[in-house]
Amino acid sequence: MNRSHTMKHAPAEDLLATRAEALADDTLVDDGAAVIGDTYDGEQLDREERAALRRVAGLSTELEDISEVEYRQLRLERVVLAGVWTEGTSEDAENSLRELAALAETAGSTVLAGVIQRRQRPDPATYLGKGKALELRDIVIAEGADTVICDGELAPSQRRALEDVVKIKVIDRTALILDIFAQHAKSREGKSQVELAQLQYLLPRLRGWGESMSRQAGGRVAGGEGIGSRGPGETKIELDRRRINTKIAKLRRDIKGMKTTRDTKRRGRREGGIPSVAIAGYTNAGKSSLLNRLTGAGVLVQNQLFATLDPTVRRAETEDGRIYTLADTVGFVRSLPHQLVEAFRSTLEEVGDADLLLHVVDGSHPDPEGQISAVRAVLSEVGGDEIKEIIVINKADIADPEVLARLRRHEKHAIAVSARTGEGIGALRELIARELPKPEVEVEALVPYDRGDLLSKIHEGGEILESEHVEDGTRVRARVTRAIEADLSDYVVA
Repeated sequence: MNRSHTMKHAPAEDLLATRAEALADDTLVDDGAAVIGDTYDGEQLDREERAALRRVAGLSTELEDISEVEYRQLRLERVVLAGVWTEGTSEDAENSLRELAALAETAGSTVLAGVIQRRQRPDPATYLGKGKALELRDIVIAEGADTVICDGELAPSQRRALEDVVKIKVIDRTALILDIFAQHAKSREGKSQVELAQLQYLLPRLRGWGESMSRQAGGRVAGGEGIGSRGPGETKIELDRRRINTKIAKLRRDIKGMKTTRDTKRRGRREGGIPSVAIAGYTNAGKSSLLNRLTGAGVLVQNQLFATLDPTVRRAETEDGRIYTLADTVGFVRSLPHQLVEAFRSTLEEVGDADLLLHVVDGSHPDPEGQISAVRAVLSEVGGDEIKEIIVINKADIADPEVLARLRRHEKHAIAVSARTGEGIGALRELIARELPKPEVEVEALVPYDRGDLLSKIHEGGEILESEHVEDGTRVRARVTRAIEADLSDYVVA
């Protein structure tokens, strides 16, 4: 498979001649490129680039072991990927398709091939254009695929038209991500959020299959009521839409009730004066590994996209004894379906209410800056863009040193670590301790020796400035929260 583009350039004399003819005729139109008067309309694509449906190498995930291949063929879908490159560089387009391949494999399929077409915009009818859709059909037949996955969100009409051409199932990136979330959701809240997102995606995409979706029964005629009882009735597709809308309304009520529980827990931590740190970042950047390294949480760690969906909150402690919480959140991805962002809003609010954000980036990824932009775009929707942020560049043990240096230059608050080897974790703990909000109230109190519980509270939720053991107890000067100040009110030294 040839990854390179073949771009032919005409001799300078021919270009000048063409330019002269264009100016002479005042208008020259050639396959979408236009020169009107002395103005070039820009955004033009080379003829051969637009005509090419280019195969992308290295996407096949088929196994070589025969017995394992036969086993997987019984279980896994065989897919071909298709993308439209509308902007950015060729490398960006290939990275996007490679990410789609990783998503497809996570969903439990075997990727056979991937193709990219260069266009100014996706074809409104068949996404790729009719000619390229026919070429894709030939690839599907040659590879023996049973599913085509498109690297974008397809309109219902585009999906139907492309299925009519390739004659196999066609899904888009959004449907693929929703399928992965459905497989990995474990908690009741997570399952409800995923089901809500799936139904919102399905509702405008319901389609009829012959008479089964268009049959009508008038009024009570099905019950044998006879003359005078007939009416237009409802088609089956209308009934399905109504059932889905009813289910969506119920799920929203359920999730709202679960949100109340989450808010109560969060408010309890707030009232206790416990600072919170949220871990956010691109999927498979190593968020769960970092949480395990910092707290010993024992959260599932797997080299897989969206391996963990349900948020995990764990207790952590700074070197000077202050308690804080660490919350691991769902991972993000480019073009994260808006249905998921809406459904997981209550979970993402864990980020919006945090005192400090650890934004984890995969330092070994081909485009870490693209990951950072994608995550920040989603965080801005839940208020996460207003929180103090530390860029944690993970996988420093396998990342390119030049990439690490570039990220440190571009991001003011960045630190490189390796959750696998432990490199940089100590420095990260110190940075978290420095950036956590300090208790705002300074008090001086004489705490009796029989009130060791109060001293323990000061150590956990405050910052001790001076301490001295005297005859009547421990004289302590410290910065504490309002709640601890109230507990110490009987022992404050004037």
